[in-house]
Amino acid sequence: MAIDTDKNSYTILFAIGMVIVVGALLAFTASSLKPTITENERIEKQQNILYAMGINENDESSANFVATTDAPELFQKNVVEQWVLESQDGELTKQMSREEYMKANNGQEPYLINIKKQKSNAKDGGVRKLPLFVGKDKNGNKVYVAPIYGKGLWDAIWGYVAMDDKMVVKGAYFDHKGETPGLGANIKQRFFMDDFIGEHLLSEDGAFKGITVAKGNADPKNENKTDNEVDAIAGATITGDGVTAMIKSDLKLYKPYFDNLLKN
Repeated sequence: MAIDTDKNSYTILFAIGMVIVVGALLAFTASSLKPTITENERIEKQQNILYAMGINENDESSANFVATTDAPELFQKNVVEQWVLESQDGELTKQMSREEYMKANNGQEPYLINIKKQKSNAKDGGVRKLPLFVGKDKNGNKVYVAPIYGKGLWDAIWGYVAMDDKMVVKGAYFDHKGETPGLGANIKQRFFMDDFIGEHLLSEDGAFKGITVAKGNADPKNENKTDNEVDAIAGATITGDGVTAMIKSDLKLYKPYFDNLLKN
């Protein structure tokens, strides 16, 4: 008996069948690609941290990561310690080594900690985990790299900031999810990121002050490294404010660690 394709019931059944088939194909594709996506994310985080440490393939003007094939080996070689600090209500309550953290978290590496989720935990009054990566820059100087996360004009922005033991910035890498090309998206350009190198996060009396992305900065050549300011990107005020906010809110949490470091 011939199927009457003009009936509404046929159309509905056909649509349901297509949804099931397409859904199954998408689920299979997502499942197949998940290991590749996870590996790419892992390597990208390693590249970000290495970039902030000054280990990159930059030319005279462009920002370039080390090759994906080289990142794991360079990360293992140059990141000599990974710590996970626990913070609650602005106080450090615990410090775990990489081994201790991995043992308690099913083998997860500290650099894979979800910073966005940790910020949400803190807002709800919970404990926030703060990864910290200790290594050596290309000149052999000891640096401490901390991840930061915030909100730009349209979506998420994030970064990694390398510091010395006095919280002077030695390198920075910033990125974004959907800022405006040619404006806010320029936070990942060298002319902006390089301005942070040498900037002090502390005031002269040792209080945490952060770094302000200042539209009215009276030091456009960024020669004064103790004014706690860098020049803003024209037309990207809100994105710049987001960078300022995440530096001040996130890096401030690490100050007790550096205070203890200098005492010891």
